Amino acid sequence: MAKKSMIERELKREKLVLKYAKKREELKEKVNQGDLEAMLELSKLPRNSSPTRLRNRCQLNGRPRGYMRDFGISRVVFRKLAGEGKIPGVTKSSW
Repeated sequence: MAKKSMIERELKREKLVLKYAKKREELKEKVNQGDLEAMLELSKLPRNSSPTRLRNRCQLNGRPRGYMRDFGISRVVFRKLAGEGKIPGVTKSSW
């Protein structure tokens, strides 16, 4: 289980990304057109409002590594739930 502070920090980042997404997009377009003032404004936005600072985390335990995009959970939780038969369409392979 990840620390609560890490999970909360990630949620805070997600909110900031959504809040500044439109403004960031407009400023990026101006920068691409050659507006240097827009570059300064873009650098003054909060760092955590950048989408590249987001990290995918497991919805159940907050684990940042081994994240499975299709299910939104980590590999550890996936294996546990699949073994219990709680994920539809997933069975343990055997041959």
